[in-house]
Amino acid sequence: MSNRTARRSRWKGSLGIASLITLGIFVLSLGLGRYAIPPSQVAVLLWEIITGQFDPAQATEPARVLYYIRLPRILLAALTGAALAGAGTLFQGMFRNPLVSPDVLGVSSGAALGAALGILLPGGSSATIQIFAFTMGILAVALTYGIAKVSRGQSIVMLVLAGVVVSAFFEAALSFLKYVADPYEELPAIVFWLMGGFHRASWPLVRALLFTVLPGMAVLLLTSWKLNILSLGDEEAMSLGINVSLLRPFLIAAATLMVASTVSASGTIAWVGLVVPHIARILAGADHDQSMPVSMVMGAGFVLLMDDLARTLTTAEIPVGILTAAVGAPFFGYLLIKGTREAWK
Repeated sequence: MSNRTARRSRWKGSLGIASLITLGIFVLSLGLGRYAIPPSQVAVLLWEIITGQFDPAQATEPARVLYYIRLPRILLAALTGAALAGAGTLFQGMFRNPLVSPDVLGVSSGAALGAALGILLPGGSSATIQIFAFTMGILAVALTYGIAKVSRGQSIVMLVLAGVVVSAFFEAALSFLKYVADPYEELPAIVFWLMGGFHRASWPLVRALLFTVLPGMAVLLLTSWKLNILSLGDEEAMSLGINVSLLRPFLIAAATLMVASTVSASGTIAWVGLVVPHIARILAGADHDQSMPVSMVMGAGFVLLMDDLARTLTTAEIPVGILTAAVGAPFFGYLLIKGTREAWK
């Protein structure tokens, strides 16, 4: 068996196992919660929803819980995990740095500042908070890219440094907003939003995310083979016929759109875009054409599992961002100790 055939077989096996595990977590998640639903009833309700037989007007209480509360939340968690993991894979390959995460260009800091502004506005609704978070996340990345363009030096290095500058500025502005916020109502709302969670999930929110996350995921999957060339460096990529000045901002825009959308809907979900791409590389190999889909599927399953724990560990729901950090940080340390050099060759 040739090396290429062995790598492809390894990739298919990794993607198949990851897909089965994620699908299992998805189905299991539908029955978990304070209002437990038996697996047999979950299967019947899912079949009614898929085939269009579900009637909200005549639905039983378990059916309403599943359709209006649990299913949109699970879909939001899966979309968030897939988007963050895919963006993390993109940025780690593009910047040739295994320590890069999706918020390297300041999108999370910008979205956090936007959400705080939305919370402080008189009569600010959930939609207002999400719009402000999304807009400020996009603005932060635009500022980062603008600073990098007018700076001298290597474009990759300048992008990272500009992201550090913009993130620091937006975090300072966020700290100021927390300082002037009402400590009894506004400040707790800001802090709770920053911890991340899916309790705001609804069908309109999920549908809105589908129009931003799915196109971004499609772009990353279709161009992942070009990321292999782009990760060689600008000069090498241009010598192989890649238009770096066009491809890089295009991929950054697609990833930013995904991350800003998910962060505006669920808050800051840490470590997913840093840890999951590493695991995908170890399982599927360094070829981004193969590691990208594995990373997205694993990201969806990981965030779904963390949300299940958040809903069931205690009587009060734990913010998902706390759990992803609590699990992701030690696991990343384990990966560093074991060594992942082979995955980055």
